[in-house]
Amino acid sequence: QVQMVESGGGLVQAGGSLRLSCTPSGLNLDDYGMAWFRQASGKEREGVACITRGYGTGFYADSVQGRFTISRDKEKNTLYLQMNSLKLEDTAIYYCAAGEWARCGTDWPSRPPTEYEHWGQGTQVTVSS
Repeated sequence: QVQMVESGGGLVQAGGSLRLSCTPSGLNLDDYGMAWFRQASGKEREGVACITRGYGTGFYADSVQGRFTISRDKEKNTLYLQMNSLKLEDTAIYYCAAGEWARCGTDWPSRPPTEYEHWGQGTQVTVSS
């Protein structure tokens, strides 16, 4: 059974940084399309960043481009999201996701969340002024 365990969320002041981690059990992240999504209160879930299987290239939503970095550690089988220069509007629950057939490329984040069949429980990120 696949489980996606996230950590690293918390309360941070605007302009600060956080790093989220996601360690899946029951799957090798290099065999799956991996991504981070977020959902703010009262809003739909949106794609934040995805990472390609091969070269590990990241693709980002315009709202986080230049501030967030997605990466992976194959030895630790862990996915990361480094978030810098956080803004109030980054406040949301962040989810990592894995999809065996999920695609990651220049059309991110228009790719549908339904491409991902495995989801973490979510970790809350709250940015204060």
